[in-house]
Amino acid sequence: MKSKLLIATFVAAAGLFTVPAHAESFDGPYVGVQGGFNRAEVADRIDQAGAIDADISREAFVLGAYAGYNQKVGERIVLGAEAGISAGFDDELRGLSGGNALTIDPRYSFDLTARAGYLVNDKTLIYLRGGYANTRVRATLASDTDVVTTSDNLDGWLVGGGVERALTDDISARLEYRYTDLGSDGGEFDQHQALVGISYNF
Repeated sequence: MKSKLLIATFVAAAGLFTVPAHAESFDGPYVGVQGGFNRAEVADRIDQAGAIDADISREAFVLGAYAGYNQKVGERIVLGAEAGISAGFDDELRGLSGGNALTIDPRYSFDLTARAGYLVNDKTLIYLRGGYANTRVRATLASDTDVVTTSDNLDGWLVGGGVERALTDDISARLEYRYTDLGSDGGEFDQHQALVGISYNF
């Protein structure tokens, strides 16, 4: 399911690449792909699965796609908005809840964020990011007599920052750190990500 969702997103993004355009760096619409490291940390409670007996964490690779718009509002200031979707690979978290085996599987995530940046020079942008995040989670609780599976959407927020470098008029690369808090249901679900992205700027 994760692979099909990402493939469909990438195909849609790739279709935009065929539009003839000439871009000015960091001003106008863009699409891109990104990937990198994700560390998830879970404690307390996740949806209806019950209390978690101990903090659990998992490190995994994450891959995603994004689309956004940049607007220069001054000689050096860039403001923008961005939407993204991503999924991890081999990222299930495993622990205990009430002595029973608990598996937490983040299925996919999407986010809507704003960013504000400063142009160090014509080709290099440093920026901060913040906004809304949502992750689809499937939790499986297995006892000696029964297996119960629940699914839920966890709402949260993210903050981050990074640097983006224009490689050509149309292509830029970025390096970014993100922290995401998905503990809106009363528990702790944090993510730390280090991401590398490639953007096509229209």
